[in-house]
Amino acid sequence: MNDIEKRDEIPSASKLSKLGITAIGYTAGGIFLFVLQAVARFRVVGLIAGAVVCLLGIGSLMSKDPADRKPGIIITAAGVLAILSKSGVPLIAPVTATLLGIGAVGLLALGIWNGIKFFIGLKKRS
Repeated sequence: MNDIEKRDEIPSASKLSKLGITAIGYTAGGIFLFVLQAVARFRVVGLIAGAVVCLLGIGSLMSKDPADRKPGIIITAAGVLAILSKSGVPLIAPVTATLLGIGAVGLLALGIWNGIKFFIGLKKRS
């Protein structure tokens, strides 16, 4: 776990493909949260969109595949944040809307960072 990684080491194809898939997943998740936040600006549409996203996340949580549970938690949390941002509760609504924006920026930044690491690894392989 605490092994020193050599900088000039060529990454394996499987490691590189996992890195590319996570980059795409994080970027898509960030864009999705931006879209959800834009849709959630309207109260009724935001509540409906948040409920749909929350139900999709719960469905993913109920999956038998353990790989589906982590994205299920993130999707459910995004749905709950979207619902709470339109709840009308004076203290909770602005905080959850801010958290939704921070999550979108964070996922987008992670996607870009993993994409950069992917392209650096791809360059090392060629």
